[in-house]
Amino acid sequence: MLGIAAAVLFAIAFLINAADIATNEVFSSVNVMLLGLTLLALHVAGIGAGRPSRRR
Repeated sequence: MLGIAAAVLFAIAFLINAADIATNEVFSSVNVMLLGLTLLALHVAGIGAGRPSRRR
């Protein structure tokens, strides 16, 4: 789920950058891209996978 959210944020960051849309500092393309990278890192780490961890 976090991987899909990261892909959506990357697409939004690309559109902001490609269209040269003037946004405020919070929604700049770099900030949106960094949020996407954070979500991607959490996805790769296994957080939000939807499966409970099995402990022995």
